[in-house]
Amino acid sequence: MELEGSTEAGLVARHLLTHFRRNHLPVVHIQHIAAHPGATFFLPGTEGAKVHECVHPLEGETIIQKHFPNAFRETGLLEHLHGEKVARLLIAGMMTHMCVDASTRAAADLGFECWIASDACATRRLNREGRSVAAEDVHLAFLAALDGTYGQVLPAQELLARLDA
Repeated sequence: MELEGSTEAGLVARHLLTHFRRNHLPVVHIQHIAAHPGATFFLPGTEGAKVHECVHPLEGETIIQKHFPNAFRETGLLEHLHGEKVARLLIAGMMTHMCVDASTRAAADLGFECWIASDACATRRLNREGRSVAAEDVHLAFLAALDGTYGQVLPAQELLARLDA
């Protein structure tokens, strides 16, 4: 699925992963695998379902597979985070308007403090009622809706500086 800015966002996400790994902070990878009939993307065993090489999990890192945009829905994510005593999530991923949005809202509703790395997320152009909405506008609108109510939305470097403070 073509996303705008996915390469750049992936490189920023890799930087976040490097920081978390170097500082022995918990890392959880979420992998979307399609399970509903008629799915055309995220199909098991296809390129679309693979975790991108720039953020590929290391041996021993937690990978949770999901079948819905919300990473908490019908997965063991909540139990895993509680088991690790995690209270704050730093969220990066794709797509901003689907998985990032749905998972952030669910996490906040479940009591987690959410930090969203604005430059480590990407999305795509959307069409509605004969109009096309540019990916940059979709991205900005969804992050604006999350910011303040469901979490703090900042560039990755600012979030890392807060972690180190």
